[in-house]
Amino acid sequence: MFETKIDQLVQLIQKRKSVGLEALAKQLQMPPQTVELICAVLEKGGLLDLNYPINITEKPTVVFRLLPMEPPQAEESMGRGKTISSYSFTADGVPASVVITDSEKEKYYAISLMEFGTATKIFLDLIKDELLRALPASVQNEVSDVEKAAAVREEFRSLIAKYLSQFRLGKEAEDVLVGMLLHKLFGLGEMDMLNQDDWLEEIIINNSKAPLGVYHRRFGWLKTNIFMPDEESIFNYASQIGRRVGKQIAVLTPILDARLETGDRVCATLMPISSHGNTLTIRRFARNPWTVGNLVGDPGYSMTPEMAGMLWQAIHYEMNIIIAGGTASGKTTALNALASFIPPNQRIVTIEDTREIVLPPYQWNWVPLLTRNQNAEGLGEVSMLDLMITSLRMRPDRIVLGEMRRQREAEVLFEAMHTGHSVCSTLHADTGIQALRRLTTPPIDLPPSDLDAINLLVVQYRDRRKNIRRTLEICEINTGAKDADLTTNVVYRWRPRTDTFDMVGEPNKYLKELNLHTGMTKEEIFADIKNRATIIKWMINNKLTDIESVGRIMALYYAKPKEVLEIAKKSGAEKSELKKAAPEAA
Repeated sequence: MFETKIDQLVQLIQKRKSVGLEALAKQLQMPPQTVELICAVLEKGGLLDLNYPINITEKPTVVFRLLPMEPPQAEESMGRGKTISSYSFTADGVPASVVITDSEKEKYYAISLMEFGTATKIFLDLIKDELLRALPASVQNEVSDVEKAAAVREEFRSLIAKYLSQFRLGKEAEDVLVGMLLHKLFGLGEMDMLNQDDWLEEIIINNSKAPLGVYHRRFGWLKTNIFMPDEESIFNYASQIGRRVGKQIAVLTPILDARLETGDRVCATLMPISSHGNTLTIRRFARNPWTVGNLVGDPGYSMTPEMAGMLWQAIHYEMNIIIAGGTASGKTTALNALASFIPPNQRIVTIEDTREIVLPPYQWNWVPLLTRNQNAEGLGEVSMLDLMITSLRMRPDRIVLGEMRRQREAEVLFEAMHTGHSVCSTLHADTGIQALRRLTTPPIDLPPSDLDAINLLVVQYRDRRKNIRRTLEICEINTGAKDADLTTNVVYRWRPRTDTFDMVGEPNKYLKELNLHTGMTKEEIFADIKNRATIIKWMINNKLTDIESVGRIMALYYAKPKEVLEIAKKSGAEKSELKKAAPEAA
């Protein structure tokens, strides 16, 4: 339990029943004015009486009201069975520890949150209203603007910190209490704590009778030791999220699709649409986006350096790439990693339903576009098709589409390919052959001849038994005289039994395209792929895998490719060599 000076103050009063204000201040080593402020707050909660005598020569006293002070209850843990993992993290200054256990039947996620004394809990409840009243109206209005919400959150944090500073509770206590109040007043309470565990991909509430669930990157779906008190609480959370983005969830509109200020996607439903109870699902946006270094090395290992080198080469020379895969197979992660390969002097337009693509700061000429649903009156919708047509008027060098779903969207996207724009997008399909079927049958239903514009098809796969994600295959599309002649030529394929990658075919069409547009011979193309693989290995060995480092290396490579390759080839090349050269490239 975290004990603050507020708890110590109440304990001192409890022992004596009545004690002078100055005596309290002396024992707590605090100014009398500060002790008086704390007592004034606790008096409003009925915890004590602050008596001011009529005779000015007498000192003020504090009298305890003998209210039942229940000892803090230890949080019930679902940690049953053998502990298989444990770790700690901090959310807005509030520490939390996690223990994951395996009972052989199922795995559990038990989170231990900061516990406070009863007096501190009462104190926090009493000052919440004061803080809300102190919040400027302009700040409260801006919470509905997702783009401004992060700045508003920081402003709110500063306001809370300034308010608490008058009580002089100490820096450690103040930091923790600021975080707790921020979660209660601006966030989603305990869900805010879960939402800052970077091991989690999904946070779900199925109803108030079932525990919250999480999807862990290592252990998959897990039950937690957190329960919602009632269905009304789930509805209140959903309404709070809806108000921030100017949407409403109610009986007439029982489905909410929104996103938090962090970029996390939120889906909520109300009874009776979800018959077991109100639901809430948060898909967490990656705080530290994966790069090619994470895909090739730790923690992904989803492709080889040579495969990544080929995709880098394809991006460099403006090839069109479609990334296919099933749900949660890593399509967007791969798309984001490949987008970092785009030269920094090119104009990039990204089109998404939810902001998931994050580019390095070196790619300054970037326009991120987001769709918007219609409001309650059925107005204001901005579709993906609207954004795609708009993007073509922005003179983009690259168009990155979050996901291709409908025929009209696909038609515009392929028209962009045919008019010389380099395009990357994702598609739901489990294999290369399935991707061809999806593209040539309803609802997309494109003419098979259009598929000739796709240079490479990358298929992501999620092995649910081992809970790993791999690049299943990289292939090209061969179009024949007839529709039935549409086939794939697999270049790389993952072998699930041995968890290895094999080059099973030669990219004939790819080689011809590159030869036509760059003049490189077959031998030069493969040598270039090998060189790029060498650079990727060097990046991983030197732990240059964060998005900023990858962006810096790409900027330097496109300015001085030979120098970067020489650095990578040198035995024991240090990061400092790159740092010396990077400013010139930037």
